[in-house]
Amino acid sequence: MSVSALALVLCAALLHALWNVAAKQAGGDQRFALISAVMVCVLWAPVAVWFGWDELPRWGVAQWGLVLSSAVVHVLYFIVLLKGYRLSDLTVVYPVARGSGPLLSSLGAVLLLGERLTPSGVAGVLAVCGGVFLIAGGPGLWRRAHDPAARARVLAGLRWGGLTGGLIAAYTLIDGYSVKVMLVGPVLLDYVGNLLRVPFLLPSALRDRAGFVSALHAQWRYALVVAVLSPLAYVLVLYAVRLAPLSHVAPAREVSMLFAALIGGRLLGEGERRLRLLGAVCIAGGVVSLALG
Repeated sequence: MSVSALALVLCAALLHALWNVAAKQAGGDQRFALISAVMVCVLWAPVAVWFGWDELPRWGVAQWGLVLSSAVVHVLYFIVLLKGYRLSDLTVVYPVARGSGPLLSSLGAVLLLGERLTPSGVAGVLAVCGGVFLIAGGPGLWRRAHDPAARARVLAGLRWGGLTGGLIAAYTLIDGYSVKVMLVGPVLLDYVGNLLRVPFLLPSALRDRAGFVSALHAQWRYALVVAVLSPLAYVLVLYAVRLAPLSHVAPAREVSMLFAALIGGRLLGEGERRLRLLGAVCIAGGVVSLALG
């Protein structure tokens, strides 16, 4: 992986961890996802017009089909992620989601996009995923399983985090194919995909308008953070995918675990900081291995 691609991934990782902490603190559901999506549509419109003025008219059925597929998967991703955050800890859901996602993404990139993993790349993927396991609690996950309440919370985090990871792999492969093979612009891909999510999220808000207004008053600040940071983080990743193999970029994104371990432990009071820092070291080593591979 080139230095430029690695720098993009590291910046994106920090931004990704920050917006996930905001989403966890919001405690929202699909209404929060809708609020964030609408804010993205408004805030990023000038940027989308600038980048898409010449490109959008050239899109054909294939490009629109890919962007629509990505939008649907992203809607499911946000709903499942927020559900997990309501039922479990960020430091369980986030690592499991981000750990299972790159494994599936890398496997998909090798099988579907014809990429190849070097021995250094394989070692990097394994180190990243091992670090994610430690950050999630490591052996403590099994010890906590003896307490019924803790067991239910951990199992919920593993279940919803794993499902989120599968959706991460799905949209990563769709978007990776879009920018690498179909040469769709990263900014336009993210913006139009976000715009297409709104119709899928709108019906539930219309059925409960009072609840939506209440959520808007309570969560708009957190939604604003997500609306600013989430697109920026993902666009940086998509540009990195243009510079490096997807099977390297996807696991390297998980250096965000380093930031999530520190930020989540301090702001949200989710302990076991030493174990999670050890996991972060594993992830950093994995990223270096991926960069060398």
